Amino acid sequence: MTKNNVDGIYTADPRKDPNAKKFDKVSYLEALNMRLQVMDATALSLCLENKLPIIVFDLQAPRSIERAVCGEAIGTLVYSG
Repeated sequence: MTKNNVDGIYTADPRKDPNAKKFDKVSYLEALNMRLQVMDATALSLCLENKLPIIVFDLQAPRSIERAVCGEAIGTLVYSG
C-alpha cells in the first residue's frame, strides 16, 4: 500500500519528476541499494529476513485491495531475490 497516492515504486517521485520510471518488481536488496524509500529501512530489512513479499499499490484506486488479494499484477512487487 502507499501513503503518497502513487501506484507503485518509482525511480523518483513521479509527482515531481515526469521522467520517473515505475518498477513492476524489485528485490529487497535492490530497493535498499538504490535507496528507493519503499518504507522504513528496518521494516524492509525485517521483511527481507523473513522472506515476506510486499506489494506497493495505490490504496485509493478502485478495487485495488481486491485486485491485490486475487493475485492480479498491480503496483510493485518487492521480493527476496
